[in-house]
Amino acid sequence: MTSSELWTRATADRYDAEETEMSSAAVLGPTLDLLAELAGDGRALEFAIGTGRVGVPLRERGVPVAGIELSAHMAAALRRKADEETLPVTIGDMATTVVPGEFALVYLVYNTISNLLTQDEQVECFRNAARHLRPGGRFVIELGVPPLRFLPPGQVAVPFDVSDRHVGFDTIDPVEQTLVSHHFTRDTDTAHYRRGASRHRYAWPAELDLMARLAGLALERRVADWDGSPFTQDSLKHVSVWRRPM
Repeated sequence: MTSSELWTRATADRYDAEETEMSSAAVLGPTLDLLAELAGDGRALEFAIGTGRVGVPLRERGVPVAGIELSAHMAAALRRKADEETLPVTIGDMATTVVPGEFALVYLVYNTISNLLTQDEQVECFRNAARHLRPGGRFVIELGVPPLRFLPPGQVAVPFDVSDRHVGFDTIDPVEQTLVSHHFTRDTDTAHYRRGASRHRYAWPAELDLMARLAGLALERRVADWDGSPFTQDSLKHVSVWRRPM
């Protein structure tokens, strides 16, 4: 069992159309560059591979990629891009599902570790990454920095996107260390807005480092984005790399 919410067929069918910016060359280029560099001549395993936004083009770059995905509907969308022989996907949760073989790289992008709603499950996700890594292999996570600094006293919501097509904001519970992302997305055909929401457990970079230590991994680098820009007190997210000792 997992606390992650299961993505539906409707969500899977519209996911790629709603994530065109995240699938653009400007975003994917630096992402793929770093992941390919870290994988080297080894295999890569993507936790929560989804529709293959990252895994498919990484495979096209020549990196052997496998995936774990909780939602069969998301995996079916990936199957329209790559067959099982090209990019094998195992249906299961990223905290406990094991696939055969060793990997030079395990990676988890776009805030997805926050889909695990308990600290215990997030710790198990690190342990699961470690058990798949060969000696010297790396685990990479892309995750937003919790936006608590934007909360004045008495406020519980922080907007993260306001545009003609989409309005998004997070409501935050600092006691439970959770947030709910609310989305109002405009349908271009009807001009109506569709409402959606997803629950997340946020974690600070230092907390992730402790999870990594419990899994036998050590922090190798932390940057503000895939392009390698420095991580500072003003960074809105981080890309962190932990390594399994040789």
